[in-house]
Amino acid sequence: MTKKIFYEKVGRRYVPVKEYDDDLVSALPKGNHLIMCYPGGRSTRYNIDPDYAALIAASRVALDVMEQALVKASEMRHKKKPLTPEQKQAWENMKVAFGDDMYTLHVESAHNVALAGIDALQKTAKELYSKNPSVHAAYEHLLLLSKLTKD
Repeated sequence: MTKKIFYEKVGRRYVPVKEYDDDLVSALPKGNHLIMCYPGGRSTRYNIDPDYAALIAASRVALDVMEQALVKASEMRHKKKPLTPEQKQAWENMKVAFGDDMYTLHVESAHNVALAGIDALQKTAKELYSKNPSVHAAYEHLLLLSKLTKD
């Protein structure tokens, strides 16, 4: 936290006139905000309406893709050295013995699994908008109607 006080000379004395606080300048109020950074600047839009309709629609379309991404992100992995032939055989025997109730050695965190799902959702939504002009037009129509009927 960096705070700096700026002074102005009044007569023979210095009087504090301004205070600069790094944390205060970067702080955001409660709500949904959009921050865009680009070469030479940054813009911030405060209290925007999140586009839940597009998110819900894209998530329904992207369900299969999201499931595949979540399954892949949460697959078991052995993080150390490769398995020896004996270890591999023991592993295969254990998989047969446990069946569908296989004990997992390592599973990704819930955060990483959720991020994989969100990435799949964004990818599918982008593909839908870019490949199909009708979907893009319907989305624009939905936005227009939502704005017109907003309370």
